[in-house]
Amino acid sequence: MKIAIIGAGIAGCAIYLELKKHLPKNSSSPEDHEITIYEAYDTGKDVTSDDREEGPTHSSTLIVGGGVGIAPNGLGVLQRLDEAILRDVTRHGYVTARSNMKNKNGSLLMSIDANISTTSESGSEPKKLNMVACSRHALWRSLRARIPDAAIVNKRVLQVIANPEGRNIVQFVDGSDPIEVDLVIGADGVKSIVKRALFPEATEDPYPPHYEGLVGIGGFIPAAGLEEFVENGSMNFIFGGNGFFGYFFSDSDPSDPNRESPYAVSKPGETLAWWSTYEIKECPDRSTLDMTAVSNRLRERHAQWKDPVIQRVIKSARVTNMYPTWTSPPLPTWERDGVVLVGDAAHALPSSSGQGVSQALEDCESFVMFLAHQLGRADSSGSVTEKQAVTTAAWQYINLRKPRVTEILENAQRIQNTKRDMGIIQEYAMYSFFKLLGFFPNMAAKPSRKVFEYNVAEQAARVIASDS
Repeated sequence: MKIAIIGAGIAGCAIYLELKKHLPKNSSSPEDHEITIYEAYDTGKDVTSDDREEGPTHSSTLIVGGGVGIAPNGLGVLQRLDEAILRDVTRHGYVTARSNMKNKNGSLLMSIDANISTTSESGSEPKKLNMVACSRHALWRSLRARIPDAAIVNKRVLQVIANPEGRNIVQFVDGSDPIEVDLVIGADGVKSIVKRALFPEATEDPYPPHYEGLVGIGGFIPAAGLEEFVENGSMNFIFGGNGFFGYFFSDSDPSDPNRESPYAVSKPGETLAWWSTYEIKECPDRSTLDMTAVSNRLRERHAQWKDPVIQRVIKSARVTNMYPTWTSPPLPTWERDGVVLVGDAAHALPSSSGQGVSQALEDCESFVMFLAHQLGRADSSGSVTEKQAVTTAAWQYINLRKPRVTEILENAQRIQNTKRDMGIIQEYAMYSFFKLLGFFPNMAAKPSRKVFEYNVAEQAARVIASDS
């Protein structure tokens, strides 16, 4: 089977590794399936945002967004894929076991555990699988390092054509010969080129990305002198009437023996990550942004916030990038004739979900499980074509994933409204709500626990078992 993955970001690299792990060999041909990633940018070296073009909806996961939180459900996907990847990602990030919600004066409103209970391999010793906060690049690098350079071709895709009768076609911007493949996987982000193949009758993108009216800025500062203000293993969310602020330790002390374990909170390292989210009605144009002015507005916006960490940040921070919040409108389908979307190409989530990366990882694992199952059935029966197998697998994937992603998106959009400008009455009503909810920790933790405890492999396996 010939497979083209479009996009070498987190989702593209993850689904390549999942395919390599799970796809069955054809009984009549012992060779591996031919899997190639097509990526517009050079992934063989570390890059920064200055090394490439970046439009207002550019979604390259190599650089966009400073940090990510990988929730326990996402860590479970990495663990099942390769335990070494999980250790690598954890080593380059910081384990967070608790989410603290505070007001702009630094007062704690409520706390929620950011972990789930698991058992040891013996099945007797209970453990807590926590969240891992790391740079987006560190996660990407852990995946990319396990993919041969020869498997990634640096070409910008012009168009994908879904062919109902035969192989699908991928055309390139440079005019080089198009390729024909059995399966195209669109992992090319919120501004997906592959998505257009699902709606060939439309002259323009019928489901363009939606700017949510919020932007984010962030960075890293030395943690020295802030240790007394930041609880070890905490992710801190600070709410105010004119925006939102967050911070967490971004790395572990290299000497800590548990720094590779997502089950233990390590001694923090020397760096603190921070971000600020606030409302801008019209999407800013990166080419005309004055980042000095953005830095000045950061200081003005949070000048009256009394949290000592925030005050340290705004005194020393130099803002270099701004990231608009984009989401994808609900698509009627994520598949057409062997062209399948995963991750942000199918369902870009706002950062307030805390699930963007984890949901992309769930997509990759579940689709490949379904594909491996259907290809195995096609090979054994001889009466089902590969194209039919791909279509069936894609619809099993869509039916499993769409309800979960939709629910997460709706919850995230409600949460992100707390980051918009609001009046003083609305602001203090928000504080009162959080404070009240804090008296009922089980109720407060229930929505996140439902998301964190989800095991996509188990859910996919149930569908496969009912289909066998």
